[in-house]
Amino acid sequence: MSRRENRQLAVASATVGPWRTAAGVGAVVGATVLGIDLISGHWSLSILAGPAGWGLFFFFLVGTLGGQLRRDTADRRLRRWADAHPWQAGLPAAGGLLVLNALAQWLLSDAGLLWAFFESLLPAAVLLAVVGVVGSVKQARGKG
Repeated sequence: MSRRENRQLAVASATVGPWRTAAGVGAVVGATVLGIDLISGHWSLSILAGPAGWGLFFFFLVGTLGGQLRRDTADRRLRRWADAHPWQAGLPAAGGLLVLNALAQWLLSDAGLLWAFFESLLPAAVLLAVVGVVGSVKQARGKG
């Protein structure tokens, strides 16, 4: 397969996740973090930046892992590709988290765009690592 076909399959496999559930989980996590910040008295101009980052992280985590672990996907070929390429299947979610989190940090805090980008690299890398490891374990268990 060409690189273009692999990218298209990665994006297509990212769309099969339970994104409504993921949106609910992300909203609950973001609201919880915001509540903790409000109760603990961490008042600042950037009070929304942290909860937005946590909410986005859990949104992409639940959506991507749910898509990988889901058994009722209609396209078995797409599922087989995602099972065979767990790290590539996690790249669209990690890229989406990187971009959206960088924008949220830049717009909701006093960080500059470059600092917000670098600050968003770690959550995106953690997301990719978790999705890749879970997919690799699923792939190994499927062969055994």
